[in-house]
Amino acid sequence: MPSPAFTELVGRLIEAMGQQMSAVRPTPEGLVLTTGDGFLYAFIEDPTQLSLAAVERLVADAGPAPIKLALLTPGRFPLALSQPVLERRGSVVEAGRFSELARGLGLGSYLGDEPRAEPTSPPRRLLPSARQLDEVMHRARTWYDWGVPALALRFYRQAAALKPEFLPARAGVGRSLAALGLFDEADGVFGEILALAPDDPEAALGRAAVFGARGHVDDEIRAYRALLDRGADRLEVRANLVAALTAAHRWGEAKTEVEAMIAGRRDDPQLRFLHAATLWKTGATAEGDRERDRARALGLLIDRERALAEHLGLPPPIASNVRPTAAPTTAPKRPRRVPRPPSKKARAPAKRPRGRKPK
Repeated sequence: MPSPAFTELVGRLIEAMGQQMSAVRPTPEGLVLTTGDGFLYAFIEDPTQLSLAAVERLVADAGPAPIKLALLTPGRFPLALSQPVLERRGSVVEAGRFSELARGLGLGSYLGDEPRAEPTSPPRRLLPSARQLDEVMHRARTWYDWGVPALALRFYRQAAALKPEFLPARAGVGRSLAALGLFDEADGVFGEILALAPDDPEAALGRAAVFGARGHVDDEIRAYRALLDRGADRLEVRANLVAALTAAHRWGEAKTEVEAMIAGRRDDPQLRFLHAATLWKTGATAEGDRERDRARALGLLIDRERALAEHLGLPPPIASNVRPTAAPTTAPKRPRRVPRPPSKKARAPAKRPRGRKPK
């Protein structure tokens, strides 16, 4: 059973995250919480005591959407235990990330941190909710960037509850749902935002991505082009448009968009290689080769080129023609020259010059 200290920490975490619990179940390894929207959070005190069978039971408990399962522990999960969750697009928050979560919510003392000194000045009254909203949005963006959309969703929803009319928080809810693969729910959120603000770029961008995830690539491309026509000439919009065009094998249009991106980032090796790919796909082989060589000269390494080639359906690069993964830091030392032993002639004593013997 979990220790009282760990149980209290979990309760504080849930409270600080604004979770709405529908059920709490203690297990020999920790606590399992079910939220009102069907997410399953398993807090494991000691992951070394967790068995693979227990993980499989948690995955089964998550139902038909294992993406709603999140494992959290102050320790570190063995790969054999975290892999079944990650393969089903669940979330794993362990070790340093777990500590970051607790400290970010002001619960570092439960991890053994020293308590902060009391301020000497009189305590200030709390600032308006704007400060709290900013802190919650920062947490949400951090977890989204760290690739844990289950936690990002928690904080975006908390921000939206603090200020329902704050559209960036609601757009973050939609992005997190889409990252979790919950496309119907994400589309509903983006639709609500666009009904209130038809020109909101974040909601339009999110809805376009949902079109693509559902396989409606033509609708996705039209949505990105509409954003560009409205003046939302952001690199993210054009990059997503290029990805959609390449997925649809519309290489000529993709080439035009890549060239527009290169105009502002001429020294980007990945963009140069992407341009080379569009040139090859449109029949300009020699130009594509030159652009690939330019990308390599700008620093494109073999591992990255191989990954890009695989993603774009190109043959893998030949290692002998590609820059190494890391340049040598120092020039190789020249071998020491070992002096050759003297020849037999050199070792012989010098002869006396011929002449008369001294009297």
